Amino acid sequence: MAETNPTAQMAVKLSDEVFSEFFWERVGPIDQNWPCEDQEHHGVDTHPADVVFYYDEPYSLKRTFVHCDLKSYAKTTITAAAVHGAIESLAKQIACAEKSEKWRDLYMHGNVTPEVCGLLFVYNHDGGYEKDFSTHLATLKRERLPLPKGSRLFILGPADIFWLDNVRYDIRQLRGAAAGTTLPPAAQCKYFYPQLDGRANLQPEKARAATLEMLTSPWIALEYKHGHNYSQRGFVVYYRRSGSTEEEFMYLLDYLRRYNVLNEATKVEVRMLDGDVAAAARFQKAQHRYIEGLGDDAEATELAVKVKDIKFAKMTQTITDFSTIDIGMDYA
Repeated sequence: MAETNPTAQMAVKLSDEVFSEFFWERVGPIDQNWPCEDQEHHGVDTHPADVVFYYDEPYSLKRTFVHCDLKSYAKTTITAAAVHGAIESLAKQIACAEKSEKWRDLYMHGNVTPEVCGLLFVYNHDGGYEKDFSTHLATLKRERLPLPKGSRLFILGPADIFWLDNVRYDIRQLRGAAAGTTLPPAAQCKYFYPQLDGRANLQPEKARAATLEMLTSPWIALEYKHGHNYSQRGFVVYYRRSGSTEEEFMYLLDYLRRYNVLNEATKVEVRMLDGDVAAAARFQKAQHRYIEGLGDDAEATELAVKVKDIKFAKMTQTITDFSTIDIGMDYA
């Protein structure tokens, strides 16, 4: 059965708040059970669908439907056995969702080319989980998962969710900021997908959402319009790596240059949540090194000025906390 108790609903509420800021849309009913299509091998009569989101892909004419299994665990119950069991169950759900008429009727739009993927969302509702969640995944026998060939399954652990929740919070703070980088309304924002070699962005206006690949990557790039009649472009890059070396920032600067961000944007800011205490100093040194690498007299070039003008800032850390009493009243 899909879970509806107040503790479980914490993960539902948080996922809705987080993913809406990344322009995911929710579709169909939440906490819905639907018939299993392979009862003999899966050993169940029905599968749960906690929630399904969707977004349009930038590099293909497809719409991704994200079938979510939302877990709200106390820190002592986030064990390898619990995580492995949840992953195996989700793999079975995805295997059935791809061929279930009932699932398609509940969640899938009929006018698009669909792609279904799974997302295990492991939220630590009481805080304090400080272990390395990836150790639970390292012992997983991936080849034994009942997942169809070519299907995708993503896993967000407590640290991933903490990161995404802080990015969400920071975007909302910047949208209401009185000074510095001030983001415009959401309608003037989208997540940035460059024209890759051999892979054009096929839906530049329609595919505004941050894909799962972006949300699990080293940085999240948000593009926005600002200035008179929103005629100028700005970028905020949420950077998740540690900032422990100059080289990693050199790589980021090269990315911004290669994909014309520095040519086309009037404002660029890099924001970090935590990481190395000397990250800001290393970023500044990386800027100097990058400009020197442009050649003799590079200081006077327009590109050098743009590299130098990139701002670096630390985000204010926040922790989303829910009351089981309030959640229970919301879902009563």
